[in-house]
Amino acid sequence: MNPETFAARRAAFRKLHESGFFVIPNPWDAGTARYLCSLGFKALATTSSGLAFSQGLPDADWAVTRDVALDHIRAIVEAVDLPVNADFESGFADAPDDVAANVRLCTATGVAGLSIEDATGDPRKPLYDLPLAVERIRAAREAVGHSGVLLTARAECFLVNCPDPLTEAIRRLTAYAEAGADVLYAPGAATRAEVEAIVAAVRPKPVNVLLASSHGLTLRELAAIGVRRVSVGSALARAAWGGFIRAATMMAREDSMQGLDDAVPFAELNNFFRKDLAERAIREGD
Repeated sequence: MNPETFAARRAAFRKLHESGFFVIPNPWDAGTARYLCSLGFKALATTSSGLAFSQGLPDADWAVTRDVALDHIRAIVEAVDLPVNADFESGFADAPDDVAANVRLCTATGVAGLSIEDATGDPRKPLYDLPLAVERIRAAREAVGHSGVLLTARAECFLVNCPDPLTEAIRRLTAYAEAGADVLYAPGAATRAEVEAIVAAVRPKPVNVLLASSHGLTLRELAAIGVRRVSVGSALARAAWGGFIRAATMMAREDSMQGLDDAVPFAELNNFFRKDLAERAIREGD
């Protein structure tokens, strides 16, 4: 993939964040990425959880190594013709200089965007102290440089049970915006009041919201509030796991194959990937 392709995708991704509203779903491998591409989505995002579960690992404490994550991100980027945002966890490092070095490696995969979170992975101290967290975002911003890659800063306050997650998330997100983050994201913010407060606090910078089910706010409501982007995190991967677990459990415990009755027909999937392969061969031959 040449630098012009990277630049075009990054420009398209940046334009998506200038106005309007879009959903950015999270595939966990090349196949799911290609299928999502066929549905007309305008961009995709990786999921650290989806990757970890597929490797038989938890989504915690950098159980998936940096290099495995980079290989995975590169595979998703190369699988599709869409901009891809990388879930780059906490940058696979603590120190700002090390985060910057890893961000440069992630940028080199061809991503159009990447996110850095402020969770430490240590239950005794789940978030980086704010001054260090800000320096980490500032280092990531400098590492991205003039590549055109969009930097998303994540405040994990709602996911680590902060005493007042909204207040702390806003405090952190506004600081990250000042440090150079292009997009702000507080996964776990779910009520209208929480989302409205975050959007108002960082305006005019775009906000990403995590939506993992049909409960709570709808896409239409989030768009009306002023949210720019909605991602689904590990939800698609977990939906697939849900079907797998139900079918496998029925076989193991009930001697029943009923759990397989709703499986997508072999021919449907095989024909989709056959057609996709042929179309990609034509595009690459142009």
